[in-house]
Amino acid sequence: MSTTESYAQPEVLVSTDWVKQHLHQPGIRIVEIDVDTQAYEAGHIPGAVGFNWQTQLQDPVRRDILSAEGFEQLMRQAGIRNEDTVILYGDHNNWFAAYGFWLFKIYGHRDVRLMNGGRVKWLNEPDKPLTTEKPVFPPSNYKVQSMHTELRALLPQVFEASQKGHYNLVDVRSPDEFTGKVIAPPGMTETAQRGGHIPGAKNIPWSQAVNPDGTFKSAAELRAIYVEQKGLDPSKPTIAYCRIGERSSHTWFVLKYLLGFPEVRNYDGSWTEYGNLVGAPIEKP
Repeated sequence: MSTTESYAQPEVLVSTDWVKQHLHQPGIRIVEIDVDTQAYEAGHIPGAVGFNWQTQLQDPVRRDILSAEGFEQLMRQAGIRNEDTVILYGDHNNWFAAYGFWLFKIYGHRDVRLMNGGRVKWLNEPDKPLTTEKPVFPPSNYKVQSMHTELRALLPQVFEASQKGHYNLVDVRSPDEFTGKVIAPPGMTETAQRGGHIPGAKNIPWSQAVNPDGTFKSAAELRAIYVEQKGLDPSKPTIAYCRIGERSSHTWFVLKYLLGFPEVRNYDGSWTEYGNLVGAPIEKP
């Protein structure tokens, strides 16, 4: 049995070899989304379009995710159709690729997948091609078919999860961020007034879910971490958060699609929202 066959929904992952075999196949579209917004320009998978998480996946004025109308416009400009299979990948072990996956699912795209291992795995395999050429596709008439806001946690639900204890509340940041020793990782500009964590949260850093090559650990290994060691209850609703919502998207993907937790939400406001709130309770050991 392969590693992916034991996942709850193994079809949401494709290998780098699978992507190479399906390059330029009609109906399959590849999208790169990176933390480093200039990485795509330096070289990308042939046929891949690049989305900028700062300017294209978020509202340009207020702090919010891209609207349904904005998502439709982005898909139309990229030539992505409702019936296309969309393969997402990116740097930092697919942080923002997972965030993109989350957005695609919020807006009801039927077939979206992650390339297991992301950009780093592709770059480390000598048989995998790269290009700096930007592909051009004819515009589509993409239309959002359904909305799935149940995949997103907003502040009232986070307060409820913290106060009532009938949620799994997962802080996926580093231990130093969780304890408040640092407010943000080095070089990150989005920050908060205070350090610490949401009361009741368990610290399970996102990085525990991946192998050295960037691929996800097996279902048995993931279950050992999240359920057996950290005590998450799959029967409870779960909220994951980080600093701005991209690392928690990665954990959201793990819990929902690889381990099969039935109700998982990503709190994209995360610590930059919560840590700036006046009067919000904070735990800081």
